[in-house]
Amino acid sequence: MKTLCTAALLTLLATGSLSATTTFDGRHDTSLIDVTVVYFVPSDRAALPDWRERLDYFSRRIERFHQREFGSQSTMKATVHAEPLVSEFTTAELRRGDGNAIFFKTLREVDARLKFGQDKQDSFPILLVLSEINWRPLDDFYRLHPEGDALVFEGNLNRGQHFPGATSGGSRATYLARRGVGWGLVSADGWRVPYRGTDCVIYHEGCGHTVGLPHPEPGNGSVMSMGQYRGWLSESWLDKEQKLKMAWDPAIAEQETEADPNLELYTHFRALPQTMVPAPDDEVRLKLDWPEDAKVKTLRVRYQTAIDGPWIEVPQSWNGDAPQLATLGRFDRPTPLSYRVDAELENGAATELWGYLQVRSDPNTSPLPLTRSIDLLTAATRGGDERRLAELPSEEIDLLAGIDLDKQWKHHDWVQVDGKLQSPKNYGARLELSDTPQPPYRLTAIIEPLDEPNGLLFGHCVGSSRFVTLFNYRNGEQNLSAIENVDGQNVGNDTTFRGQLFKPNQLSQVIVEVTAGSVEAFVDGRRILYWKGNPDRLSLGDYWKTPNPKALFLGAYDCRYRFHRLTLESLSER
Repeated sequence: MKTLCTAALLTLLATGSLSATTTFDGRHDTSLIDVTVVYFVPSDRAALPDWRERLDYFSRRIERFHQREFGSQSTMKATVHAEPLVSEFTTAELRRGDGNAIFFKTLREVDARLKFGQDKQDSFPILLVLSEINWRPLDDFYRLHPEGDALVFEGNLNRGQHFPGATSGGSRATYLARRGVGWGLVSADGWRVPYRGTDCVIYHEGCGHTVGLPHPEPGNGSVMSMGQYRGWLSESWLDKEQKLKMAWDPAIAEQETEADPNLELYTHFRALPQTMVPAPDDEVRLKLDWPEDAKVKTLRVRYQTAIDGPWIEVPQSWNGDAPQLATLGRFDRPTPLSYRVDAELENGAATELWGYLQVRSDPNTSPLPLTRSIDLLTAATRGGDERRLAELPSEEIDLLAGIDLDKQWKHHDWVQVDGKLQSPKNYGARLELSDTPQPPYRLTAIIEPLDEPNGLLFGHCVGSSRFVTLFNYRNGEQNLSAIENVDGQNVGNDTTFRGQLFKPNQLSQVIVEVTAGSVEAFVDGRRILYWKGNPDRLSLGDYWKTPNPKALFLGAYDCRYRFHRLTLESLSER
């Protein structure tokens, strides 16, 4: 890393050419970024005994990467929240719905309880939540999930190396441009176990998407693309084209001339297993890579064989300036193994690196735990009547991509803004979609009310019966949601939910599941509407009708809604 020489800095300040970096869309200054890192624990789970060490480690990793990539032009500070934030919800309650539902439920709870971003700040605020759980049951230390009575490997394993990435994970992020904040969620699979590349996930979600950075096309090894599947964050990079879009100035970077020994060590140090999949009783060693001419002062190596177990220190010795190998010892049975290496050089530079491997009797057979963790127990074994969890997503249809406002029937002026569909602030606004799905199906929307929230509607059809799911209709001091009409009755019927669901300028997820004999709707992971019966009991009032009686449609009532996502997926019969 290099520092800007004094003369060049004074010249730039005098000429006014020292420009601030910005979010990807140019709307917010990112010359200072303040990341609040929160450890999120469901009410029925316990915090890891060493949670603070883990969060501090990842905070230092992302800070140093950002320093290396942006130099003096953007400074990022990651601050760990002092205590674990224990949720008001259980694991099962948080997992209701899909991966988007758990994201919004988690982030909205943390945001509200911390009153995040409400005070005026000189820096761009990011809320980065590291969750104790995954979206679906997964023991991320053993990398196993339950299928019936069997335990099945789930994760990214490439030539014996473990990288983050599991279907059950659920990491997500969003940039809330109107509020001027970023939200990031890293699920347990992305941080609790230090696979090679977990720090990439944390920067990707916590510091990349949260300032609007997209995935680069074509894909590459950068942190915003495939970096997490190729190596540690220190081995990755940010694309120059993306940094230029954020107002990063290469001319300033070129004038930063003084090398930083800490960044040199951060960039070049690696500690990979000498044998990627060692067998029981083999000596497990790490191959160490150093910067050129490194002289090592101290080396500390530790490992653990249980996610909540102690870290065992292994003394090291070497000849010469820098050791080429570190030993972890021998293990008499198959086991997962997390390790951490702290190194200090004679020049004062210091770094740390965490990693993971599995000792296996057969390279193709996962170690099995002696006792199952809670995520490897079936619902029957745990006891209790847990709610049905939504199926894993099938192939989705992007309904927004198929909208042509010049051709489709609409009532009032629907528009496209920044590539997103937006309803008008009128009474009875409707837009007929071209899709006529047959149940069972799931409709998923990510919406943002731009005014004081009022009625949001989705029009459906089952057989010859048309109806709507209505959300957050404002009636005096009440906010009402309902399936209408049921037995000829609109909002106020037996399906009615009373309570405010949406807030101005905040994203919410709405899911509606329709079968031949039932309708179920969720908002931010919470079930709001449910009805079961003969579809002939459902009907649609004349006020909301559109020309095609079989088509889906959208409706809005005296509120502009921006649709960030609208997808349709077919469900299997239940």
